[in-house]
Amino acid sequence: MAPLRRPPLLLLLLPLLLPGVWCFSELFFVKEPQDVTVPRKEPVVLDCQARGEAPITITWLKNGGKVSENERIYTLSNGSLYISEVEGKKGELSDEGFYQCLALNKYGAILSQKSHLTLATISAFEVQPLSTEVQEGGVARFACKITANPPATVTWEVNRTTLPLVMDRITALPTGVLQIYGVEQKDAGSYRCVATTAANRRKSTEAVLSVIPGIYRPFHKPSIIAGPQNITASLHQTVILECVATGNPKPIISWSRLDHKSIDVFNTRVLGNGNLMISDVKVQHAGVYVCRATIPGTRNFTVAMATLTVLAPPSFVEWPESLTRPRAGTARFACQAEGNPAPKISWLKNGRRIHSNGRIKMYNSKLVINQIIPEDDAIYQCMAENSQGSILSRARLTVVMSEDRPSAPYNVHAETMSSSAILLAWERPLYNSDKVIAYSVHYMKAEGLNNEEYQVVIGNDTTHYIIDDLEPASNYTFYIVAYMPLGASQMSDHVTQHTLEDVPLRAPEISLTSRSPTDILISWLPIPAKYRRGQVVLYRLSFRLSTETKVQVLELPGSSDEYLLEGLRPDSVYLVRITAATRIGWGEASLWTSHRTPKATSVKAPKSPELRLEPMNCTTITVQWQQDSEDTAAVQGYKLYYKEEGQQENGPILLDASDLEYTVSGLDPRRKYHVRLLAYNNMEEGYQADQTVSTPGCVSVRDRMVPPPPPPHHLYAKANTSSSIYLHWGKPAFTSAQLINYTVRCNPVGLQNASLVLYLQTSETHMLVQGLEPKTMYEFAVRLHVDQLSSPWSPVVYHTTLPEAPSGPPVGVKVTLIEDNTALVSWKPPDGPETVVTRYTILYASRKSWIAGEWQVLHREGAMTMALLENLVAGNIYLVKIAASNEVGEGPFSNAVEFAVLPKETSESNQRPKRLDSADSTTYSDYYHLDQKSMTGIVVGVCIALTCILICILILIYRSKARKASAPKPVQQSTDQLSRASISLASPNEVEKNIEGIAENEESLLPMIVGNNFIDAKIAEFGPGTASKDKGSIDLGLVPGDNVAVYKLILSQIINDDDKMYQLDVQNLQSSVTTPQWPFTCRHSDFRLVLFTLQTGVQLFPEDMCES
Repeated sequence: MAPLRRPPLLLLLLPLLLPGVWCFSELFFVKEPQDVTVPRKEPVVLDCQARGEAPITITWLKNGGKVSENERIYTLSNGSLYISEVEGKKGELSDEGFYQCLALNKYGAILSQKSHLTLATISAFEVQPLSTEVQEGGVARFACKITANPPATVTWEVNRTTLPLVMDRITALPTGVLQIYGVEQKDAGSYRCVATTAANRRKSTEAVLSVIPGIYRPFHKPSIIAGPQNITASLHQTVILECVATGNPKPIISWSRLDHKSIDVFNTRVLGNGNLMISDVKVQHAGVYVCRATIPGTRNFTVAMATLTVLAPPSFVEWPESLTRPRAGTARFACQAEGNPAPKISWLKNGRRIHSNGRIKMYNSKLVINQIIPEDDAIYQCMAENSQGSILSRARLTVVMSEDRPSAPYNVHAETMSSSAILLAWERPLYNSDKVIAYSVHYMKAEGLNNEEYQVVIGNDTTHYIIDDLEPASNYTFYIVAYMPLGASQMSDHVTQHTLEDVPLRAPEISLTSRSPTDILISWLPIPAKYRRGQVVLYRLSFRLSTETKVQVLELPGSSDEYLLEGLRPDSVYLVRITAATRIGWGEASLWTSHRTPKATSVKAPKSPELRLEPMNCTTITVQWQQDSEDTAAVQGYKLYYKEEGQQENGPILLDASDLEYTVSGLDPRRKYHVRLLAYNNMEEGYQADQTVSTPGCVSVRDRMVPPPPPPHHLYAKANTSSSIYLHWGKPAFTSAQLINYTVRCNPVGLQNASLVLYLQTSETHMLVQGLEPKTMYEFAVRLHVDQLSSPWSPVVYHTTLPEAPSGPPVGVKVTLIEDNTALVSWKPPDGPETVVTRYTILYASRKSWIAGEWQVLHREGAMTMALLENLVAGNIYLVKIAASNEVGEGPFSNAVEFAVLPKETSESNQRPKRLDSADSTTYSDYYHLDQKSMTGIVVGVCIALTCILICILILIYRSKARKASAPKPVQQSTDQLSRASISLASPNEVEKNIEGIAENEESLLPMIVGNNFIDAKIAEFGPGTASKDKGSIDLGLVPGDNVAVYKLILSQIINDDDKMYQLDVQNLQSSVTTPQWPFTCRHSDFRLVLFTLQTGVQLFPEDMCES
């Protein structure tokens, strides 16, 4: 057979079916440079090959800057970089560094991964072998350590000759350790290690091994003389954990993990006499390893342990995808990577690093571009890097331009209105201005990086707008965009405008110290630009004694930052405050700061320390100080006081004389705190230093380049009620900060309205989430907030609330008498589509028992809606009520339904049993409030009912006699047969019609016989047939020529609370019988035979008539 040929059309459509591949084929790398180590003066080639639409230009970068090419360094025709002789000189002349190639074509540019070029080097020995003396039979160990790139190969020499390693007693580890077990006299000698690399070879100093006669010791406890050391390894390296032990008898070395996980047997083996070697290290190998030395046959052992940390280069978990967006739209690129240490994510546009500013923002690892412009059409790369390497992933942003879009607004100009308002005006677009439906005004600060861009949308009926939420004394950049139904215009020209100055928002933070008992040195820091609101031109110092009301005021130029108050009283408390002014006016003054001048007799008191306060975050400040080196007074320690401005002072906090730093935590954000510090000795307290500091506002994660903490783990959910779910989670393991609180996110699965997501706060590791909908699946996630940092959300957990307890009772309760002492009760589930029922509770009792509070209880599964009430006593009136329940709780009971069990004589005179239901019976919901009059009424009512029943029985007897008189006489019936059954001669059609009529009239006896209802198997109103002597045969008393309809009643037994219920299935077996006897063979409890006749109705055969 000839090979099949694929249709050319399919090949043409393949790029369309794979748009991602087609998009990425625009520009991509075939080869990227790799890390390389080269000996000095040797040549090296760094590969770089890119594919895409030609022409492609390759440019090489070193440490982020362009490589200067010359005769020694140049780019090959295939794009690779060639260095003929690698130089190792210091500074910029060295060729060592990180290299990347940049590929550029008409679609954009992409940057390769980093290649680290290093020189082959070998250092001096950091550890050299030491001479040792070992008893015969003992263990000798030598170690040497050297740093080399690439790693050196270490060998050993004894007496200047290579040490043979063929003996089992001697083990040389690649890490530079030599172990000799069972030392013998011949092992004595001089040992040294030799380290060899491609660049050089070094030999260590010699160490002498002396062997002395051993002393016999019958028993010696195990001792680990060289245990494993903590080690950090890169992915795929080989790691050796050493374990050398002594003892008598010789101990057995075994290894295990502290977390009880199994050790990887495929990549792990024992080297020598107990050293553990792990080859091709992976992340899962990280952990704490335990070396155990045990004396055989005893419980004497000792252990040593070490931690293996595995470093892994970044690997992507989520890649950015190419996007197509219209002008003025928003593009979001997602990127996530994992590794150890955690990789840092940065973004590149056409190979150049992107800085978050204005329209372009980086939130954690996401890149968001707002108000897309044509210049944003480019190739974007997500770069993840850590100490182990870097990787990049690329995506293309294609900007779609509408051909019919309006031209940009023009003649944009701005006018300053005040310190916070600027009026912006513009002209309508020259092209398609009639189609403009709205304008958007964009503005941001003109200075600095990471500035937020703000946007205001206004209607098309105006061409001016006042922006009034600006900061004073600041430059802002503005531009306008016009919108029409098909898209947005290009940006207008940018204009920059400066707001006016305003008075300062706050006063400077001051520091007070005393150099002598009669002076106070006041110093202050410049006000931050955000609160300065212009240029400070004057400072006003105010001071007074705390015991006086007279205030002295000094005005100082805006360039000053300290002032010395002299001629003050010793040992007196002075109050000082400061105010700053711009050209507009004076700002608000600071609160009074107190300072006590030293005593005049404080000759040996320590001088005031030089104090410096620095906020660490919005709740913590660092207090640092330095004692004057010229101070001759002894310092025993320091006392630290602090308080929020206007609040009670905290302290003293006693610190040692060696302490030069203290951290004050638990502060409130955006508050001013006053700190004072003084030194003391055995004589007296020293001069104090006072200073104020303001805590900043809490900053979000995206504004701080700090790695977020790990998320909570092992989130567990359990339904508590129909409206609440209990959550529990584990606190992540970190110790660098103090936990503040957790945020719990909760929403129904599939929720589309984000405003309905519920966020709850707690400081515990558990929470009861309330107010939920019953029988609804919810999703939960938790994140923590610590030191103003927020962790990622934990993995989502799904859980469903419990159903609501039935709110109403079962409905349609009906009771049907089917025997003298048995009744069938049926019902329907409670109203409501969401109601879940797992069980029904049936209470029934006679009137006497009910009044006495004695109920009989039955339980049925929630899928059943019928039950039999058995062992009823004739002549009594019974009450029945039913309640539905589920796992949450039980609903209310239905109204009590009454039914009467007639005396036996009355029952026998009725051919059809009486049925009572909730519509025909008396409701007894309020029967608990019976009185004498009510009982009298009930007795009279019962008498009337019995009289009516008796009249009905007489009428039925009379009609029965009339039917018998008009019926044809049977042929050849014996007296015994007539007493059991009466067969009517009729045609098959008539029999079937009569059977249908009987089935309809016998509703009380066989409710819904052909449906999926349930009925007890004891229904035998008219007595059984006679069993034949032959096993499995039944004498029906039939004679030849009798025409009957025989049905098989299939009974599928269902066990429930030890009550037997049966599901019925009726099948027509035969419509004509012509023999006197009809033998039947049936399985026990498998089916019953039902014989319908015109006169006797129904005859049932009980289960003892059918034998297996």
